[in-house]
Amino acid sequence: MNTDKIIAESIAKDYALKESSKLVALKKLDNRAKLPATIFTYSCGIISALVFGTGMCMSMQVIGGGMVMGILIGIVGLFGCAINYPIYKKMLEKGKKKYAYEIVQLAKEIADK
Repeated sequence: MNTDKIIAESIAKDYALKESSKLVALKKLDNRAKLPATIFTYSCGIISALVFGTGMCMSMQVIGGGMVMGILIGIVGLFGCAINYPIYKKMLEKGKKKYAYEIVQLAKEIADK
């Protein structure tokens, strides 16, 4: 077995011109429909978790601010975490509706081959 030849071919594949196929276009459209919802969800989730954690630290008096203020900030963070998934579902549905026609048409073209 000539491993040098295999490695050379795999490296050459990375630099070869790739023909854009319909399947690649379908994957790009699918990603374009889902990406905004995913980015928002991760961002909102991280920020809400950090706000919730800050509220917990304040209520346990690890950092200044007092117990009442910490509880209020923690509730805001908890609320952000709670509404994150319903907003994600709505945004995902909106993105799918926006690109549904193009995706279905391209999928039919691929399936008919």
